[in-house]
Amino acid sequence: MSLRYALIALLTGRPMTGYEVSKRFGASVGHVWHAPDSQIYPELRRLESEGLLTGEDVPWGTKARTKTRYAVTAAGEAAFREWMNSPASPHHSRDPAYLRAAYLDWADPMKARQYLLSQKQFHTERLVVLEATRAMLADRTHPVLAARLESIDEAEHERIIAFRTYAYDGMIARERADLKWVEDGLRLLAAND
Repeated sequence: MSLRYALIALLTGRPMTGYEVSKRFGASVGHVWHAPDSQIYPELRRLESEGLLTGEDVPWGTKARTKTRYAVTAAGEAAFREWMNSPASPHHSRDPAYLRAAYLDWADPMKARQYLLSQKQFHTERLVVLEATRAMLADRTHPVLAARLESIDEAEHERIIAFRTYAYDGMIARERADLKWVEDGLRLLAAND
């Protein structure tokens, strides 16, 4: 998935300024596609120049300043639908955690334990966020989903929610598997001390 489609997906809910996109990104599509602000803002401008988004200057702050509010164009919706309908092939992932795990015999046992404990903390925190986000999707209180549902026929709401929660179920299952894997690694370290 490229950043462009993650941004279009987010903006299908409602028009947003770059600042709003940046803030909402991490709490929605950011769970499946990470991007820093340094990539988000230039991509928004690129999408606008390609006609996939429109930009409108809106007032910002107390002075006569403005921000650009972006909205998806018909061409942007068509490009997103085309991408969604195009064949996707599975790909190999590059995960430094698994590379490190394969060579933990090279690490000082205390450092290896610290590394695995940091992995455990990361995955535990991510699991909490994903479970909370899934609950907000299921009860329709997630702000990005709520905005999207406002512009969609009510007959489609259950279908949309089902696919959103399905994606989060997969991410939650992966985090739980990673936590089990980390626990297995901690037990392996203890057995080989």
